[in-house]
Amino acid sequence: MDIQNIRAFLAVSETVSFSRAAERLFLTQPAISKRIQTMEQHLDISLFDRIGKSVQLTEAGHALIPGYRRILDELEESERIISNLRETTRGHLRFATSHHIGLHRLPAVLRQFSKDYPDVDLELQFMDSEQACQQVLHGDIELGIVTLPTQSDERLTLQNVWHDPMHCVVAADHPLAATKKISRKQLLSQPSILPSSDTYTRTLINHALKLDDNTNILMETNYLETIKAMVETGIGWGVIPDSMLDDSLKVIDITNVKMQRELGVVFHKARTRSGPANALLELLSRD
Repeated sequence: MDIQNIRAFLAVSETVSFSRAAERLFLTQPAISKRIQTMEQHLDISLFDRIGKSVQLTEAGHALIPGYRRILDELEESERIISNLRETTRGHLRFATSHHIGLHRLPAVLRQFSKDYPDVDLELQFMDSEQACQQVLHGDIELGIVTLPTQSDERLTLQNVWHDPMHCVVAADHPLAATKKISRKQLLSQPSILPSSDTYTRTLINHALKLDDNTNILMETNYLETIKAMVETGIGWGVIPDSMLDDSLKVIDITNVKMQRELGVVFHKARTRSGPANALLELLSRD
């Protein structure tokens, strides 16, 4: 049953007049008459007796009033709840992020979010960016704050938040540390510690450095912190972002090579975002 028809029925039953019901609902009298006629045809019963200029409820009309009023009351209560949700951000937000972003990018953002929105329960899961994108796609989480893929499923929306320049690095006492600039061929002949081959970051590195089957890969890991620790031992070179550089490492300049990945938010195009999700997106857009 169309809710506008129900409103018209209750207005006529309360005013006992098609014209006054039309005025109340800011409609024309023919429009009100049409809605009542549609209801009567749908229910296959008369709801009003039209006797001259007077309008009276039939027995069927009287019987419908309590139920229809409950429907409108519940609808109005639902609308009030939605209105309150728009005005006050509360509820539950399930999202995921990578270990690197969780350590180096999110702490200040989440601290501010918790301060601004104390009524939101955050459920944060740590996982690889690739897994987070799949969970967003399947509806298991609402947002993924991750390394953005260069190519993604068309059902996902990618929103960039941080540019993340990447650098080839070696330990301060590594033989390559004293070299101002080296070729890609010279670099690839040396042992390396790299992200796993199935990660978005590795795809970027493969493209930038043109890695092939002859690349000397000593170790692969999904954790950039582990790559940094292994590079610091001097056993090989690695690739890490700006945010992890310190005096223990030396950036080596590779001829004609620049690397930068994009970090940001992934969400499903077909999913209506919750108030907490919109609030977090707004906060991230200021970061």
